[in-house]
Amino acid sequence: MKQDIINRSDIELLVTTFYNKVKSDAVIGYIFNDIAKVNWEKHLPVMFDFWENALLFTGNYTGNPMEVHQRLNRAHPLTAEHFKCWTKLFTDTVDELFEGDKAILAKQRALSIATAIQVKLIKG
Repeated sequence: MKQDIINRSDIELLVTTFYNKVKSDAVIGYIFNDIAKVNWEKHLPVMFDFWENALLFTGNYTGNPMEVHQRLNRAHPLTAEHFKCWTKLFTDTVDELFEGDKAILAKQRALSIATAIQVKLIKG
């Protein structure tokens, strides 16, 4: 039986494993690598904070993910296929590593976030 997500170390494992998959993914990898040109040394700690706050309610994330995605969408339009791929990679990573209430919450939050960003990008 796998353990649930219980601390920052679990969040770091989840996020690092997920983004390693993203970087090499045929559908969305190029968006991160070539369009956004993500600086992973800076981006990963921000994502650790984001997901730690989203799942463990730490209050340690300050940022505006919508603004970042709006800028990215202007540079390269994001499609439903991109969000579907992102959500599947995230969900698959959670399932591979964890199980339990926080794991379920992580998958729910990922779907909610992807859906909210898509809706807001469509509305402009």
